[in-house]
This record gives sequence, C-alpha cells and structure tokens, in this order.
Amino acid sequence: MAEYMTGLKRTHYCGDLRISDVGKEVTVCGWVQRCRDLGQLIFIDLRDRSGIVQLAFTDKTDREIFAKAFACRGEFVLAAKGTVCERSAKNYDIPTGEIEVTVSDLRVLSKAQTPPFEIVDESETNEELRLRYRYLDLRRRPLLNNLMMRSKISKVARDYFAENGFVEIETPMMIKSTPEGARDYLVPSRIHNGKFYALPQSPQIYKQLLMVSGFDRYIQLARCFRDEDLRADRQPEFTQIDMELSFVDVEDILEINEGFFKRLFKEVLGQELETPFTRMTYADAMENYGSDKPDVRFGMKIQDISDLVKDCGFGVFTGAIENGGSVRAIVAKNAASTYTRKEIDKLTEYVRGIGAKGLAYVRWVDEPNASFKKFMTDDELAAIYDRLGAEKGDVILIVADKNSTVLSTLGALRLKIAKRLDIIPDEFKFVWIVDFPFFEKDEESGEWVAMHHPFTMPKEDCIQYLDTDPSKVIAKAYDLTLNGVELSSGSMRITDPELQQRMFRALKLTDEEIEAKFGFLVEAYKYGAPPHGGMGIGLDRVTMLLCGADSLRDVTAFPKVQNASELMSACPAPVDKESLDVLGIALTD
Repeated sequence: MAEYMTGLKRTHYCGDLRISDVGKEVTVCGWVQRCRDLGQLIFIDLRDRSGIVQLAFTDKTDREIFAKAFACRGEFVLAAKGTVCERSAKNYDIPTGEIEVTVSDLRVLSKAQTPPFEIVDESETNEELRLRYRYLDLRRRPLLNNLMMRSKISKVARDYFAENGFVEIETPMMIKSTPEGARDYLVPSRIHNGKFYALPQSPQIYKQLLMVSGFDRYIQLARCFRDEDLRADRQPEFTQIDMELSFVDVEDILEINEGFFKRLFKEVLGQELETPFTRMTYADAMENYGSDKPDVRFGMKIQDISDLVKDCGFGVFTGAIENGGSVRAIVAKNAASTYTRKEIDKLTEYVRGIGAKGLAYVRWVDEPNASFKKFMTDDELAAIYDRLGAEKGDVILIVADKNSTVLSTLGALRLKIAKRLDIIPDEFKFVWIVDFPFFEKDEESGEWVAMHHPFTMPKEDCIQYLDTDPSKVIAKAYDLTLNGVELSSGSMRITDPELQQRMFRALKLTDEEIEAKFGFLVEAYKYGAPPHGGMGIGLDRVTMLLCGADSLRDVTAFPKVQNASELMSACPAPVDKESLDVLGIALTD
C-alpha cells in the first residue's frame, strides 16, 4: 500500500545537492533510476527533473527502512529524508557525484510496473512505442531538458518584450475562417447549426485590429493550427511568439527582434550574437542557394552557366534555355572519392523524385569525366570548369530546366551533399530575407496570388505596377532564417483603405468575397489605422535549433506523428452519433 508524505516536506531537488551541502538534513523526492544491492549496503539512484542523487542505506539503517529500500524497483516513487554525506567513491561524471544522502526516513509513495521500455537517456526503443507511452518517454533526460529549455525561452521572450513596452493580449481560439495559406481546422457550432468556427492559423487579423484599437505594441505566445502535411519541422499545432507594432517601419521591427535573439542566446546559451544580422534579398537567396531559407554556414553556391552552353551541341542544355529556363551547377569540393558513379546515379534518382528530369555531372578524379563530354568541345568544357572554379577531386552537378525547378533542385542537392560530406560547421548563422515578391503565379490557375497575405504593404515605389505588372511589385515583407530553417515571417501592413481595395482587385477578389472574408477588418480601417507591422517567431523551431534536436517532436510535450494523429491518446477518434446529431453533422463514406 502506498505511503504518504505526512511529516515530510521536500527541501531540495535531487540534482541541486553539492559537496557544500554536507552535513545538512534534506528531504528529496523522485523516481528510482537504479537500485544496487550489495548485501549490507543498498544504493538507490533517485531521479527528478533536476538530476540524480544517490541514496545510501547501510547496516546502521533502521531495519524497516532497509527492508523498504531492498523492495524498491525501477520507477518507484520515493520520498527520502536523510543527511548529506561525502561519498568515499566519487563519481565526477554527474554534478552530485561527490555526495550521497544517508537515509533516515523512506516513504514509498507509489509502486510501478516494469515500464515497456528502459528509461535511459540514449534509448534504442523505436519512436512509435515511446510516443505511445509519451509520459514515460518524457522522463528521459534529453526530452526533459528540451522542454525545460522551451520554458526558459518562453520566459526570456515574455521578459524581453515586456521590458520593451509590449502588452500581452490573448486573441480568440475560435475564429472566422479566413484564407491564410493552409487548410483550417473547423469547429462546428451547436447553437448556429451548419456554421463553423476555425482554429486560428495565426492571430493575424486580430493583432492588426489591436493596432487600430491603439495598443501600440502587442505580444502573445499564440497557439496556431494548420491542417497541412507534416514533416520534421512542422506540427499541426504550434506556438508563435507573435507580435505587432504601431508607428514603425521595417527597420524598427528587425532591430527589436535582433535584440530579442541577442538577449535569448546570452541568457540561454551564454553566447554573444553579433548584430545586425546578415540581410539577403529573396532574389539573391534563390539565385545563390535555391531557397528562401538558405543555410549559409557553408558555400557550394549555385552558379549559372547558361551563357556558356547556350550554343553547345547538348540538346538537354540548349533546349532548357530555348524554353526560357537555365542551366546551373554546384561544385562539391573534394567529393570525387565519396561520390562514385554509383552514388551519383543515386543522386540522379533523388532529383527525379523532387521534380527534375535528370542530372548532368562532372567527376574529376585524375581527369575531368563529364557525362555530356561527347556533345561539347574541349574549349567549352574548359570554360565551364574555369567559371565554376572546379579542380581535381571535385564533383560538378548540373541541372537544366525551367528556373524554378533548377533552383529548387540544386538547393536541395547542396544540403544533401553538405550533410553527406559533413562540411556544415556547428554554429548559428542568422539571415534576414527581404524584398520578397508581393505576388506569385499559381501554376494551376495562372492567376497572381499573394505570396504572404493580402494585407502586406508593397514598397512605395512599386505601387505604380499594381494594375499593370504584378511581377514588379516588391513587398515590405521579411523572414528570419537560422541555419536553413525559417524562424519567422512578417511584414508591414496596408492601412490605406483605397490601396487595400486596389490590392484586392489585383488579386481578383470580388466585393462579395472581400466582405465575406475580411469585411470587419476593412470596416475597422475606416476609423483611423496607424502604420503598423509585425511578425511571428516559431517558438517550437527556435527551441529545436537551440537544443540541437532533429525534429519538432523532440521539443513538443505531446506531439502528433506524420498522419497528424497522437499515438498516446489515440486521437483523432470517432464520436457517437448522438454528438454528431446535436451538431447537425452526418458522416459519409
């Protein structure tokens, strides 16, 4: 039968005790990590969120207490009172390794069955089983530390933004469905039969309304929901450090956020960040790295060789250029020994899987061996090698296609190759991506759509092209990336009702659509809206990078898996017909 803590009160966390505490009487609580029975001597490693401390039971220990210690097993929950003593055999691998607690009172607060997997830091148990018993998996030190880190990041954010005049305001969790780039999670209304709330993809419209209300600086650790395909850096529900500021321009927003990250890295990692961060235009990011979230910790930039091959005899190259595309390459330095012909064939299959038609290459061992050598002259080949700065030991990889395919393919390839070659430094590199195109063309419909959202402010000198050439309109939008991961996205907002109407027209939205989707915001702007802008920082992604984790699942307490289900509670789950009837919902096959 379980005992109680009557008469005992925890005085210390297990991992906080040190040699300076010798002689103190303490009470510690936690889970049994390990028991060692040496006959007349029993040791129990007791674990809590702070770490492990050794409990000692000797032949001088009360017999009843000694018997309790003998009966303890892994994951039992204990409370132990005793005196901190210096260990005779010290363990300098753990912070508490110089001391132990000689126990005078022991309570078994809860017994435990043998868990379905061993709770150790480096678990080899498959992830599916660990996620099914997530509450046990979270006892492991790496995950526990990650969540403690997340908590610390949240506190730094709240402290920093409060000190800089931000007001924390909660926005609704059940809102009107508005287009924000992904599918909404919908919540049926019982009272308003046949109508639905949406869970917010972001607090976008509400935070803009708060600026109209005069709150000036808003901050919120906001829960957001997007029904989209999952991957390592995406979950269907996530948290943004969400903000909006009035009477500012782009420079002010970038500066306040650089200050936040400078403070964060100092307090959490003890690192000094250099500011201002590097800035790169969207066009340069795509041209050089094939991505709007470039990892700039290593080189291997994309280079255009279209002018060198436009008149060559290789139809793959010339055909791409004639159709308005390009021919571009990356050079993997000293990669010839790693990337054999067989390995390059694997890369060819990889690029075909992500949209490219194929992959041309040059593998330079003793002499450059080009897959397209018979179609080109020696001078043409030499010009390519010279342009690319290629030399003995290198591998050149070339893609010819429409520009979007070429850039995205080579962007993915440079990351894949850099990881394989292990050439990515273990450091943090922030980059602001600026000057985004306002519009992008939908490949299916051929219509211009907003790259960010329709309330993004265009640069003043581009407004003249709104009605004539949308491709020339540049947005006052900015993303912050870290090591190839997008951390945040933001923009200045349109506050002029006339300009907003022009933007809606450029996006071919009808008056009915505008009223249905954004009517209340458009109405609000008629009553005096200050110039404002903002952004949202992905708390989950920041935590993932600062912890060195491989996936958002490692920094989320109860994550979803790739099919958006949660294995521990088995959700989503069916509900009974009566509940659906109340909501006026009928299921179809």
